[in-house]
Amino acid sequence: MLITVKRILHKNRFRIGIFFPTANKENLLAQRIGALYSKSLKCWHLPYDTNNFSQVKMAFSGYAVVIEQAGDKVIVRQPGQPVVPAQQIVRSHNPGKGQRKMLPLSDICADNIKEWLRMEQLLQLKGYSISTQRTYKNEFGIFLKQIKNVAAQSFPVERIKAYLQYCYAELKLSEATIHSRMNALKFYYEQVLGRDKFFWEIPRPKKPFQLPRVISEEKVLQGLLQTENIKHRTLLMTAYSAGLRVSEVVKLKLTDINADRMQLFIERAKGKKDRMATLSPFTLQLLRDYAAVYKPMHWLFEGFPKTDHISIRSAQAIFKQAYKSLGLPPSVSFHSLRHSYATHLLENGTDIKYIQELLGHNDINTTLRYTHVSMKAMEKIESPLDKILRKHHGKLKDGDNL
Repeated sequence: MLITVKRILHKNRFRIGIFFPTANKENLLAQRIGALYSKSLKCWHLPYDTNNFSQVKMAFSGYAVVIEQAGDKVIVRQPGQPVVPAQQIVRSHNPGKGQRKMLPLSDICADNIKEWLRMEQLLQLKGYSISTQRTYKNEFGIFLKQIKNVAAQSFPVERIKAYLQYCYAELKLSEATIHSRMNALKFYYEQVLGRDKFFWEIPRPKKPFQLPRVISEEKVLQGLLQTENIKHRTLLMTAYSAGLRVSEVVKLKLTDINADRMQLFIERAKGKKDRMATLSPFTLQLLRDYAAVYKPMHWLFEGFPKTDHISIRSAQAIFKQAYKSLGLPPSVSFHSLRHSYATHLLENGTDIKYIQELLGHNDINTTLRYTHVSMKAMEKIESPLDKILRKHHGKLKDGDNL
Protein backbone atom coordinates (compact mmCIF):
# COMPACT_ATOMS: atom_id res chain seq x y z
CA MET A 1 0.00 0.00 0.00
CA LEU A 2 1.18 3.52 -0.84
CA ILE A 3 0.99 6.20 1.90
CA THR A 4 1.03 9.87 0.83
CA VAL A 5 2.11 12.52 3.35
CA LYS A 6 1.85 16.23 2.54
CA ARG A 7 1.12 19.63 4.00
CA ILE A 8 -2.57 20.56 4.02
CA LEU A 9 -4.63 23.55 5.11
CA HIS A 10 -7.33 22.50 7.54
CA LYS A 11 -9.55 25.10 9.26
CA ASN A 12 -7.06 27.85 8.37
CA ARG A 13 -4.13 25.99 9.97
CA PHE A 14 -1.33 24.03 8.33
CA ARG A 15 -1.43 20.32 9.18
CA ILE A 16 0.35 17.14 8.10
CA GLY A 17 -2.09 15.17 5.95
CA ILE A 18 -1.80 11.36 5.74
CA PHE A 19 -3.59 9.83 2.77
CA PHE A 20 -4.20 6.13 2.12
CA PRO A 21 -7.09 3.87 1.05
CA THR A 22 -9.40 3.08 3.95
CA ALA A 23 -8.03 0.11 5.88
CA ASN A 24 -8.49 -0.92 9.50
CA LYS A 25 -4.82 -1.55 10.25
CA GLU A 26 -3.64 1.75 8.82
CA ASN A 27 -6.43 3.66 10.58
CA LEU A 28 -5.27 2.18 13.85
CA LEU A 29 -1.67 3.27 13.17
CA ALA A 30 -2.85 6.82 12.51
CA GLN A 31 -4.89 6.86 15.70
CA ARG A 32 -1.94 5.65 17.77
CA ILE A 33 0.11 8.73 16.86
CA GLY A 34 -2.77 11.05 17.76
CA ALA A 35 -3.96 11.84 14.23
CA LEU A 36 -7.50 13.12 13.64
CA TYR A 37 -9.67 12.24 10.64
CA SER A 38 -11.10 14.88 8.29
CA LYS A 39 -14.20 13.77 6.42
CA SER A 40 -14.01 16.75 4.06
CA LEU A 41 -10.37 16.13 3.07
CA LYS A 42 -10.62 12.34 3.47
CA CYS A 43 -7.34 12.06 5.31
CA TRP A 44 -5.82 11.78 8.77
CA HIS A 45 -3.95 14.85 10.01
CA LEU A 46 -1.54 16.09 12.70
CA PRO A 47 -0.09 19.51 13.67
CA TYR A 48 2.54 20.62 11.15
CA ASP A 49 5.93 20.22 12.80
CA THR A 50 9.10 18.16 12.46
CA ASN A 51 8.38 15.97 15.48
CA ASN A 52 5.08 14.81 13.99
CA PHE A 53 6.80 14.04 10.68
CA SER A 54 9.09 11.74 12.64
CA GLN A 55 6.11 10.03 14.26
CA VAL A 56 4.56 9.43 10.83
CA LYS A 57 7.84 7.94 9.58
CA MET A 58 8.06 5.53 12.48
CA ALA A 59 4.36 4.57 12.40
CA PHE A 60 4.42 3.69 8.69
CA SER A 61 7.97 2.33 8.52
CA GLY A 62 6.86 -0.81 6.69
CA TYR A 63 5.13 0.99 3.81
CA ALA A 64 6.10 2.78 0.63
CA VAL A 65 5.66 6.46 1.49
CA VAL A 66 5.46 9.52 -0.77
CA ILE A 67 6.37 12.79 0.92
CA GLU A 68 5.08 15.95 -0.77
CA GLN A 69 5.71 19.40 0.65
CA ALA A 70 4.86 22.79 -0.81
CA GLY A 71 5.37 21.77 -4.40
CA ASP A 72 8.83 20.28 -3.91
CA LYS A 73 9.93 17.17 -5.71
CA VAL A 74 8.50 13.88 -4.51
CA ILE A 75 10.67 11.22 -2.88
CA VAL A 76 9.33 7.68 -2.76
CA ARG A 77 10.41 5.44 0.08
CA GLN A 78 10.58 1.74 -0.54
CA PRO A 79 10.45 -0.60 2.48
CA GLY A 80 13.91 -0.98 4.00
CA GLN A 81 15.11 2.51 3.00
CA PRO A 82 15.04 5.67 5.18
CA VAL A 83 12.17 8.10 4.75
CA VAL A 84 13.51 11.50 3.65
CA PRO A 85 11.05 14.39 3.28
CA ALA A 86 11.52 16.44 0.11
CA GLN A 87 11.83 19.54 2.27
CA GLN A 88 12.49 19.34 5.99
CA ILE A 89 12.09 22.53 8.01
CA VAL A 90 15.60 23.88 8.64
CA ARG A 91 16.18 27.52 9.57
CA SER A 92 18.86 29.29 7.55
CA HIS A 93 21.25 31.97 8.76
CA ASN A 94 20.31 35.59 8.12
CA PRO A 95 16.57 35.08 7.47
CA GLY A 96 14.57 38.09 6.36
CA LYS A 97 12.93 40.21 9.05
CA GLY A 98 9.98 38.34 10.50
CA GLN A 99 10.55 35.42 8.14
CA ARG A 100 11.93 31.93 8.36
CA LYS A 101 13.99 30.85 5.44
CA MET A 102 13.81 27.13 4.77
CA LEU A 103 16.65 24.91 3.69
CA PRO A 104 15.66 21.78 1.77
CA LEU A 105 17.46 18.65 2.91
CA SER A 106 17.62 17.75 -0.77
CA ASP A 107 20.54 20.23 -0.92
CA ILE A 108 22.53 17.90 1.37
CA CYS A 109 24.33 14.83 0.12
CA ALA A 110 22.76 11.42 0.82
CA ASP A 111 25.42 10.28 3.32
CA ASN A 112 25.05 13.43 5.39
CA ILE A 113 21.25 13.15 5.34
CA LYS A 114 21.70 9.80 7.07
CA GLU A 115 23.82 11.54 9.72
CA TRP A 116 21.13 14.19 10.16
CA LEU A 117 18.55 11.43 10.69
CA ARG A 118 20.84 9.67 13.18
CA MET A 119 21.10 12.90 15.14
CA GLU A 120 17.32 13.40 15.02
CA GLN A 121 16.77 9.89 16.37
CA LEU A 122 19.22 10.29 19.27
CA LEU A 123 17.76 13.67 20.24
CA GLN A 124 14.36 12.03 20.52
CA LEU A 125 15.64 8.98 22.38
CA LYS A 126 17.40 11.22 24.92
CA GLY A 127 14.16 13.12 25.46
CA TYR A 128 15.43 16.58 24.52
CA SER A 129 12.74 19.28 24.42
CA ILE A 130 11.04 20.00 21.10
CA SER A 131 12.61 23.46 20.92
CA THR A 132 16.13 22.08 21.56
CA GLN A 133 15.61 19.34 18.98
CA ARG A 134 14.46 21.91 16.45
CA THR A 135 17.43 24.21 17.14
CA TYR A 136 20.04 21.43 16.95
CA LYS A 137 18.60 19.97 13.74
CA ASN A 138 18.34 23.40 12.12
CA GLU A 139 21.92 24.36 12.96
CA PHE A 140 23.32 20.97 11.99
CA GLY A 141 21.39 21.09 8.70
CA ILE A 142 22.91 24.48 7.85
CA PHE A 143 26.38 23.08 8.58
CA LEU A 144 25.76 20.03 6.36
CA LYS A 145 24.59 22.22 3.50
CA GLN A 146 27.74 24.33 3.82
CA ILE A 147 30.17 21.39 3.66
CA LYS A 148 28.36 19.98 0.59
CA ASN A 149 29.65 16.53 -0.38
CA VAL A 150 32.28 16.27 2.37
CA ALA A 151 31.35 13.54 4.85
CA ALA A 152 30.48 15.05 8.26
CA GLN A 153 32.02 12.04 10.02
CA SER A 154 35.47 12.80 8.66
CA PHE A 155 35.34 16.59 8.94
CA PRO A 156 38.52 17.61 10.86
CA VAL A 157 38.64 19.92 13.87
CA GLU A 158 40.72 22.52 12.04
CA ARG A 159 38.11 22.86 9.31
CA ILE A 160 35.35 23.16 11.94
CA LYS A 161 37.33 26.03 13.50
CA ALA A 162 37.62 27.69 10.10
CA TYR A 163 33.89 27.21 9.51
CA LEU A 164 32.96 28.80 12.87
CA GLN A 165 35.34 31.68 12.19
CA TYR A 166 33.56 32.16 8.85
CA CYS A 167 30.20 32.23 10.68
CA TYR A 168 31.45 34.93 13.04
CA ALA A 169 33.57 37.09 10.73
CA GLU A 170 31.78 36.77 7.38
CA LEU A 171 28.18 35.89 8.19
CA LYS A 172 28.19 38.19 11.26
CA LEU A 173 26.14 35.71 13.28
CA SER A 174 25.42 36.63 16.88
CA GLU A 175 27.25 35.00 19.75
CA ALA A 176 24.03 33.23 20.76
CA THR A 177 23.59 31.71 17.28
CA ILE A 178 27.21 30.54 17.19
CA HIS A 179 26.79 28.94 20.61
CA SER A 180 23.71 27.10 19.32
CA ARG A 181 25.60 25.90 16.25
CA MET A 182 28.53 24.77 18.37
CA ASN A 183 26.18 22.93 20.72
CA ALA A 184 24.60 21.14 17.75
CA LEU A 185 27.98 20.11 16.36
CA LYS A 186 29.19 19.09 19.80
CA PHE A 187 26.11 16.88 20.22
CA TYR A 188 26.71 15.23 16.84
CA TYR A 189 30.43 14.54 17.25
CA GLU A 190 30.39 13.62 20.93
CA GLN A 191 26.95 12.02 21.36
CA VAL A 192 26.10 10.57 17.94
CA LEU A 193 29.64 9.59 16.93
CA GLY A 194 30.84 9.00 20.51
CA ARG A 195 34.05 11.02 20.28
CA ASP A 196 35.53 12.14 23.62
CA LYS A 197 35.86 15.87 24.23
CA PHE A 198 35.80 16.60 20.54
CA PHE A 199 35.32 20.33 21.13
CA TRP A 200 37.70 20.93 24.01
CA GLU A 201 40.17 22.92 21.86
CA ILE A 202 37.59 25.10 20.11
CA PRO A 203 37.02 28.38 22.02
CA ARG A 204 33.54 29.79 22.41
CA PRO A 205 32.75 33.47 21.81
CA LYS A 206 31.92 35.40 24.97
CA LYS A 207 28.21 36.07 25.29
CA PRO A 208 27.15 39.67 25.97
CA PHE A 209 25.65 40.39 29.38
CA GLN A 210 22.08 41.44 28.68
CA LEU A 211 19.85 43.03 31.30
CA PRO A 212 16.21 41.93 31.58
CA ARG A 213 13.64 44.25 29.96
CA VAL A 214 11.36 45.38 32.78
CA ILE A 215 7.99 47.16 32.65
CA SER A 216 7.04 49.46 35.53
CA GLU A 217 4.24 48.42 37.88
CA GLU A 218 2.10 51.32 36.64
CA LYS A 219 2.40 50.33 32.98
CA VAL A 220 1.84 46.63 33.70
CA LEU A 221 -1.44 47.61 35.34
CA GLN A 222 -2.30 50.08 32.58
CA GLY A 223 -1.87 47.39 29.93
CA LEU A 224 -4.08 44.98 31.88
CA LEU A 225 -6.85 47.53 32.48
CA GLN A 226 -7.07 48.61 28.85
CA THR A 227 -7.43 45.00 27.65
CA GLU A 228 -11.19 44.61 27.30
CA ASN A 229 -11.30 40.97 26.18
CA ILE A 230 -11.66 38.97 29.41
CA LYS A 231 -9.79 35.97 28.02
CA HIS A 232 -6.85 38.12 26.94
CA ARG A 233 -6.78 40.03 30.22
CA THR A 234 -6.94 36.82 32.24
CA LEU A 235 -4.07 35.28 30.28
CA LEU A 236 -1.85 38.34 30.77
CA MET A 237 -2.72 38.72 34.45
CA THR A 238 -2.07 35.04 35.13
CA ALA A 239 1.32 35.25 33.45
CA TYR A 240 2.39 38.39 35.34
CA SER A 241 0.95 37.48 38.75
CA ALA A 242 2.81 34.14 38.79
CA GLY A 243 5.92 35.03 36.77
CA LEU A 244 5.18 32.46 34.05
CA ARG A 245 6.90 31.93 30.73
CA VAL A 246 4.62 32.21 27.70
CA SER A 247 5.05 28.47 27.07
CA GLU A 248 3.89 27.79 30.63
CA VAL A 249 0.80 29.97 30.71
CA VAL A 250 -0.61 28.67 27.41
CA LYS A 251 -0.31 25.06 28.64
CA LEU A 252 -2.11 25.56 31.94
CA LYS A 253 -4.93 23.09 32.58
CA LEU A 254 -7.97 23.50 34.81
CA THR A 255 -6.53 20.84 37.11
CA ASP A 256 -3.38 22.96 37.62
CA ILE A 257 -5.32 25.51 39.71
CA ASN A 258 -5.24 24.80 43.43
CA ALA A 259 -7.57 27.37 44.97
CA ASP A 260 -7.30 25.87 48.45
CA ARG A 261 -3.54 26.42 48.63
CA MET A 262 -3.57 29.44 46.27
CA GLN A 263 -1.03 27.82 43.97
CA LEU A 264 -0.57 27.03 40.29
CA PHE A 265 1.03 23.74 39.29
CA ILE A 266 3.49 24.25 36.43
CA GLU A 267 4.05 20.87 34.78
CA ARG A 268 7.25 20.01 32.91
CA ALA A 269 8.51 23.57 32.64
CA LYS A 270 11.92 24.47 31.21
CA GLY A 271 14.33 21.64 31.89
CA LYS A 272 11.33 19.28 32.34
CA LYS A 273 10.95 20.40 35.94
CA ASP A 274 7.63 20.68 37.77
CA ARG A 275 7.20 23.61 40.16
CA MET A 276 4.55 25.49 42.13
CA ALA A 277 3.78 29.14 41.44
CA THR A 278 1.78 31.66 43.44
CA LEU A 279 -1.90 32.20 42.68
CA SER A 280 -3.01 35.78 43.32
CA PRO A 281 -6.48 36.25 44.93
CA PHE A 282 -7.31 38.86 42.27
CA THR A 283 -6.21 36.47 39.54
CA LEU A 284 -8.30 33.66 41.04
CA GLN A 285 -11.42 35.84 40.98
CA LEU A 286 -10.72 36.85 37.37
CA LEU A 287 -10.17 33.19 36.46
CA ARG A 288 -13.59 32.34 37.92
CA ASP A 289 -15.25 35.16 35.96
CA TYR A 290 -13.46 34.05 32.81
CA ALA A 291 -14.42 30.37 33.30
CA ALA A 292 -18.07 31.34 33.77
CA VAL A 293 -18.05 33.01 30.33
CA TYR A 294 -15.79 30.71 28.28
CA LYS A 295 -16.40 27.39 30.11
CA PRO A 296 -13.03 25.77 29.30
CA MET A 297 -13.08 21.96 29.42
CA HIS A 298 -9.43 20.87 29.72
CA TRP A 299 -6.98 23.60 28.76
CA LEU A 300 -7.41 26.79 30.77
CA PHE A 301 -6.89 28.91 27.64
CA GLU A 302 -8.30 26.96 24.73
CA GLY A 303 -7.20 27.48 21.16
CA PHE A 304 -8.77 26.45 17.89
CA PRO A 305 -9.94 23.75 17.86
CA LYS A 306 -10.80 23.61 21.58
CA THR A 307 -8.94 20.33 21.93
CA ASP A 308 -5.72 22.39 21.62
CA HIS A 309 -4.43 25.10 23.95
CA ILE A 310 -3.92 28.63 22.69
CA SER A 311 -0.70 28.96 20.73
CA ILE A 312 2.41 30.78 21.93
CA ARG A 313 2.24 33.05 18.89
CA SER A 314 -1.34 34.05 19.75
CA ALA A 315 -0.34 34.84 23.34
CA GLN A 316 2.52 37.01 22.11
CA ALA A 317 0.15 38.85 19.77
CA ILE A 318 -2.21 39.47 22.72
CA PHE A 319 0.68 41.04 24.67
CA LYS A 320 1.70 43.26 21.76
CA GLN A 321 -1.87 44.47 21.31
CA ALA A 322 -2.25 45.25 25.02
CA TYR A 323 1.01 47.17 25.42
CA LYS A 324 1.67 48.68 22.00
CA SER A 325 0.20 52.09 22.92
CA LEU A 326 2.21 52.56 26.14
CA GLY A 327 5.43 53.79 24.52
CA LEU A 328 7.50 50.77 25.56
CA PRO A 329 10.73 49.99 23.67
CA PRO A 330 10.51 47.42 20.84
CA SER A 331 12.67 44.97 22.81
CA VAL A 332 9.89 44.49 25.38
CA SER A 333 8.10 41.16 24.87
CA PHE A 334 5.73 38.77 26.62
CA HIS A 335 8.71 37.46 28.60
CA SER A 336 9.09 40.97 30.05
CA LEU A 337 6.07 40.22 32.25
CA ARG A 338 8.13 37.47 33.92
CA HIS A 339 11.12 39.81 34.26
CA SER A 340 8.85 42.48 35.72
CA TYR A 341 7.31 40.04 38.21
CA ALA A 342 10.76 39.08 39.54
CA THR A 343 12.01 42.68 39.67
CA HIS A 344 8.89 43.97 41.41
CA LEU A 345 9.13 41.16 43.99
CA LEU A 346 12.74 42.13 44.68
CA GLU A 347 11.84 45.82 45.01
CA ASN A 348 9.05 44.91 47.44
CA GLY A 349 11.53 43.14 49.73
CA THR A 350 11.15 39.46 48.76
CA ASP A 351 14.29 37.42 49.46
CA ILE A 352 16.25 36.52 46.32
CA LYS A 353 16.22 32.81 47.24
CA TYR A 354 12.42 32.75 47.28
CA ILE A 355 12.37 34.49 43.90
CA GLN A 356 14.75 31.83 42.57
CA GLU A 357 12.36 29.09 43.70
CA LEU A 358 9.30 30.81 42.28
CA LEU A 359 10.95 31.29 38.89
CA GLY A 360 12.38 27.76 38.82
CA HIS A 361 16.00 28.84 38.28
CA ASN A 362 18.72 26.25 38.89
CA ASP A 363 21.46 28.85 39.29
CA ILE A 364 21.10 31.76 41.70
CA ASN A 365 23.21 33.87 39.32
CA THR A 366 20.35 33.78 36.82
CA THR A 367 18.07 35.34 39.43
CA LEU A 368 20.70 37.85 40.56
CA ARG A 369 20.38 39.59 37.18
CA TYR A 370 17.33 41.35 38.58
CA THR A 371 19.43 43.18 41.13
CA HIS A 372 20.95 45.10 38.21
CA VAL A 373 17.59 46.55 37.17
CA SER A 374 15.90 46.91 40.57
CA MET A 375 15.20 50.51 41.61
CA LYS A 376 15.23 49.62 45.32
CA ALA A 377 18.94 50.35 45.78
CA MET A 378 19.32 52.83 42.91
CA GLU A 379 16.71 55.25 44.22
CA LYS A 380 18.80 55.79 47.37
CA ILE A 381 21.86 56.80 45.37
CA GLU A 382 22.32 60.49 44.67
CA SER A 383 24.22 61.56 41.57
CA PRO A 384 27.32 63.69 42.34
CA LEU A 385 25.89 66.27 39.92
CA ASP A 386 22.72 66.66 42.04
CA LYS A 387 24.80 67.01 45.20
CA ILE A 388 27.05 69.68 43.67
CA LEU A 389 24.11 71.66 42.26
CA ARG A 390 22.22 71.46 45.57
CA LYS A 391 25.24 72.92 47.38
CA HIS A 392 25.67 75.53 44.66
CA HIS A 393 22.02 76.58 44.82
CA GLY A 394 22.38 77.03 48.55
CA LYS A 395 25.10 79.65 47.95
CA LEU A 396 23.22 81.57 45.24
CA LYS A 397 21.66 84.88 46.07
CA ASP A 398 18.32 86.06 44.72
CA GLY A 399 18.63 86.98 41.04
CA ASP A 400 21.84 84.99 40.48
CA ASN A 401 21.95 82.56 37.57
CA LEU A 402 23.16 78.98 37.71
